[in-house]
Order: sequence, then structure tokens, then C-alpha cells
Amino acid sequence: MIAILGILVVLGCVGSGYWIAGGKFGILLQPAELLVIGGAALGALLIASTKTSLKLVFQNIKEVFSAKHYDTADYTEVLSLLARLLIKIRREGLASVEPDIEHPESSGIFGAHRRVREDPQVVRFICDTFRVYLVTGEPAEIEGIMHADIESMHALSSLPAQNLSKVAESLPGLGIVAAVLGVVLTMQKITAPPDELGHSIGAALVGTFLGVLLCYGFVGPMATKLENRSLEREAFFGVIRATIASTAHGATPMIALEFGRRSVPEVYRPTFEDLERLIRS
Repeated sequence: MIAILGILVVLGCVGSGYWIAGGKFGILLQPAELLVIGGAALGALLIASTKTSLKLVFQNIKEVFSAKHYDTADYTEVLSLLARLLIKIRREGLASVEPDIEHPESSGIFGAHRRVREDPQVVRFICDTFRVYLVTGEPAEIEGIMHADIESMHALSSLPAQNLSKVAESLPGLGIVAAVLGVVLTMQKITAPPDELGHSIGAALVGTFLGVLLCYGFVGPMATKLENRSLEREAFFGVIRATIASTAHGATPMIALEFGRRSVPEVYRPTFEDLERLIRS
């Protein structure tokens, strides 16, 4: 809803300003200009993208209009799941969680945390890390593996934002291309009456206007939204990494979870009292 509201604000403010100044909206309706700019932008995206990056762009574009985001409840739930695993390890030994991480779909611990269970990538990250920990028990190696995994995921998840940002940067130039084509058509009417020439020149300039508006009013902000979502997801995995890494270094469940809690972005961070109640329960 926020993204839709933003689009309405952009269109409303630009259109209202134009109307107050005495502009006529008919001249702005130039399908040929939109076809040139939009088609050229899509073609440039196809040229610049690999099969994987192009697929990611189209898969993630809907996320611009999604209301999903990480909040306090998400961070509290993943800390709760990790608390259950760590306390079980503390009481029964590291091998006691092997059934949970080998078969998370049938695990009571994972089953009690719907938000985490519905994200396969998060479940896989937790389970794979504990599998390695069970086999090696090397704290430094565990931390390094998690760091490499998060970096790899972030590099892939940031591709749509990067590609969309490049498209946004090309739009003002493509708007100029459309405007130049309009000027070429106008020059063919050089002997026409002044009113017709003025309309033709105005239509040509609409191309520049559309290119700049699409860049800074729509496509650029969409790329920024996707980048922000990628950073939010990296921060979420960072909380898991901090918790498991401190456990591997020998910290008690309380200290390990406090490491995780302190890694949560401050605006979503549960309080120490919330964490303490979580562990006691």
C-alpha cells in the first residue's frame, strides 16, 4: 500500500502542478513516446541481463508492492526457535538436535514457529549450519561458513535492484531519443501552420519529460525498495549468525541469544525482559 500511495502522490503532485499552471493533459498522452522509451528500456534490460538475473528481476518486481517486511515478531520468533535448540543442546548434548535439523518438517521445535517454518531458505540456513557444527565443532569455521553463505545470498538478492537501477539510469537518455525522433518528425512539417508546429514540438518534448519522470519518480525508487528489502533480509540472517556463532564459541544460551538480540536492528529489537521471559518459558 505504501508503494501504491507513493505512485499516486507522484502522479497527483506532478499532474496538479501542471494543471494549476494551465497545462492541457491531452498533449501528454503520447503512446508513441511511451512505446519508444518503454520498449528501448526493456530491450536494454534484456541485453544487460543474464538468464538468472533477468528471472530474478521479474520474480522480485512484485515485492515492490508487497506489504511483507521483517518486524519485531519475526525476530522474536527466530530467537525463540534458536532458544529451544540451544537449551536442548545445553541439557541433552549437541547430538540431541540431530533429528530436528535432519527432518525439520517433522520437528516439534520447527513446527511451533510458523513464520520461520514457512521460509525454506531460513530453515535450510539454520539446519545446514548445525549439521556442520555437529560434524566439525570448529567455532571459527562455523562462523566463516555462515558469513560466506550470507554474502552469497545477499549478492544474488541484490541483483534485481542493481539491474533495475541501471534501467532507471538509462530512462532520461531514452527520453531524449524519443524527443529527438519527435523533432525529426516536426522538421518534416516545417511549412505547417504555427499551431501545428507548436503541438508537434510539445509532443516531442513529452519524451524528455517521460524519461525523467519514469527514472526519478518510479523505476529508481522501485530499485531502492528492492535494495532495502535485500538489506533487511541480510540483517535477519545476521541475527541467526550471531546467535549460532557465539554458541559455537562456548557461550551459554542466554549470552548467545543476547548476541542475537543485540544484532537485531534497533527499531525491531525485543527488550531484554522479553528475551528473558522467552527463555524462561
